[in-house]
Amino acid sequence: MSEFKPCIVVPVYNHEHAIGAVLAGLLVYGVPVMLVDDGSSAACAAVLDTLTREHSDRVCLVRLPYNQGKGAAVLAGFRRAAELGYSHVLQIDADGQHRTADVPKFLETARTHPQAVIAGHPIYDESVPKARLYGRYATHIWVWINTLSFDIKDSMCGFRVYPVAPVNALAARQTIGVRMNFDTDILVRLFWDGLQVVNLATRVSYPSDGVSHFRMWRDNVLITRMHTVLFFGMLPRIPRLLARKWQTR
Repeated sequence: MSEFKPCIVVPVYNHEHAIGAVLAGLLVYGVPVMLVDDGSSAACAAVLDTLTREHSDRVCLVRLPYNQGKGAAVLAGFRRAAELGYSHVLQIDADGQHRTADVPKFLETARTHPQAVIAGHPIYDESVPKARLYGRYATHIWVWINTLSFDIKDSMCGFRVYPVAPVNALAARQTIGVRMNFDTDILVRLFWDGLQVVNLATRVSYPSDGVSHFRMWRDNVLITRMHTVLFFGMLPRIPRLLARKWQTR
């Protein structure tokens, strides 16, 4: 087995008020952190520059020239992670909604399941917007259809650990959604590629800085289109998905 060498990738877009606390919560675990600036405002870019300078031994900064979407930022982090020799990437959002205290649990699970995706399964508190909470169930149903399984409990949580090589191989041959459709799109496609998904419960709150980049019409259109594309992509894969199900049983 190759060496388990993880890093943490945090896509950042105008979260200057939350990223300092998120970074502080991550650095205590001694894992290198990569901040990916997805074309943020000057104010946020200045905060990221300061944080990188103050923690130059443990933090690096990747900067995209303009805003391209969370998925584009995460994939840029994966490319840099491969260049730096990391085996796994822990992805976590910059707005403070995820519990950084769960980082060791995610990394240890990834260490014992190095070929799997460790996917956060959210446990929400009272801060979650009810429309967002109920709206997730439509995606859950489509994911169960498009994988012919219940192996993925939640495909939208931005707290997970991936093996680097399979993600970069997938991204090299397949266009993946780069905005709010990213987390679901890549997880379903990695499942199609044969990767196991290990679900890990984690508490989620919404969010510490009050910034949400979800755009109701644009992102719902993107998500609907994604589910349609995945459905038609699933159809020729039915025999293989069913064979996988029976082999697992």
